Amino acid sequence: MQSLYEANGERKYLNKDEGEAFLKAAEHAERELRTFCGILAYTGCRISEALALTADRVDLASGTIVFESLKKRKKGVYRAVPVPPALLDALDLVHGIRQTQKGKDGGRKERLWTWSRATAWRHVKAVMVAAGLPDAAYASPKGLRHAFGVAAVGKGIPLHLVQRWLGHAQLTTTAIYADAVGEEERHIASRMW
Repeated sequence: MQSLYEANGERKYLNKDEGEAFLKAAEHAERELRTFCGILAYTGCRISEALALTADRVDLASGTIVFESLKKRKKGVYRAVPVPPALLDALDLVHGIRQTQKGKDGGRKERLWTWSRATAWRHVKAVMVAAGLPDAAYASPKGLRHAFGVAAVGKGIPLHLVQRWLGHAQLTTTAIYADAVGEEERHIASRMW
């Protein structure tokens, strides 16, 4: 069974303050890295899913990013994740989404980021260092994915939507995000008070 904690008890997710520090540090990065960090933080996608993103999967009209779930055993499994308008605007500005989608040259299928997975991981890790985050398990792209799940549950998003947004096959996998402790657990509990 998955857990939000390492065997030594260390959490695997960024808390709210750490997530905000990460996004603030990303504001000072190159534009392409800034949008990549935004995609990871605001969608909870896997790093490989972000790297596979193309302009035709950015749905400006509906305000969603459509990811192909790359962890499934078959191709063609997609999910749409709602994102803030500011992220869509940044993607359009940096990657020319509207212009590319209008074009007839086939550029809509080109990846937004051409980095390898290892390079993308190093870029994200550099932003985490710039944010002053410690060298811990949660200070990673996977930590952003877990932070998204914890934040969504903390905001009262129904588990079945979090499951869909994260691309989990089983609701039991998504349910780990209800196991947050500390500030996140207090926030969830405060909804009962």
